[in-house]
Amino acid sequence: MAIHPIVVYGEPVLHRKADPVVDFDDDLRTLVADMFETLKVSNGVGLAAPQIGVGKQIFVYDADDEVEGRRRRGVFINPILTASRIPDSRPHPDTESEGCLSVPSLDFPLKRANKVTVNGFDENGERISLSAEGWFARIMQHEFDHLQGTLYVDRLDKRWTKKWTRAKADFGYGEPGLSWLPGTDPDPFGHEAVDEDLD
Repeated sequence: MAIHPIVVYGEPVLHRKADPVVDFDDDLRTLVADMFETLKVSNGVGLAAPQIGVGKQIFVYDADDEVEGRRRRGVFINPILTASRIPDSRPHPDTESEGCLSVPSLDFPLKRANKVTVNGFDENGERISLSAEGWFARIMQHEFDHLQGTLYVDRLDKRWTKKWTRAKADFGYGEPGLSWLPGTDPDPFGHEAVDEDLD
């Protein structure tokens, strides 16, 4: 297994729809194993293939599901996500904020659907399905968005978009070529151990 650099907002692969996976072979299984290892070292809870520069419809996750009362770990390939309606209310800064490994050091509030169902395939080409609520449903939506070329900061409301625009300029995000290597570079979110931040 290998740890891959995580590319940062502005890298073109993050901003275009990922291609479907066609071959469920050893190369795919190696990539998935690398993604799990990269996720573990990054202290995130989800990681999409475009975040390591691979424009394929793959994401992995490893996080506590508070509703189910257990930890869930898995992969979705070529996923289809169905979500409940997103509430019209404003997101709460303390309970509805997200972070992203491809937007290092920042987090912003975002309203998400409370319930989702995801259908897709695992690394062996077997059909899989998952239903989730609450925080875990947020993770699924966040990762699925990555495969559509959308980052969570692209969905912020007007107030938080203004704050993001200023922060993006301050951090120099938006240009190709930025990345960081988990386990080698300083953790941009200040984690000392595996935590519960989104990718």
